[in-house]
Amino acid sequence: MGLSVWHILLLLVVIILVFGTSKLKSLGKDLGGAVKDFKDSVRDEDEKQNLEKQRIIDVNHTVANKTSDHV
Repeated sequence: MGLSVWHILLLLVVIILVFGTSKLKSLGKDLGGAVKDFKDSVRDEDEKQNLEKQRIIDVNHTVANKTSDHV
């Protein structure tokens, strides 16, 4: 007994009548911008972690090379 297509369409019509199309457009734009900013910040954090891992690998590699030269 869930929502049928007609219920959803009626709900959308009521929302458009209450808020207006310009308000919904600006709301959608703001929501899209927030999602984009969130994705960018997550991507930046992943890049920072990858750089840190690469630095650790480089340091370990350098230390291993120096110790093998002295042996």
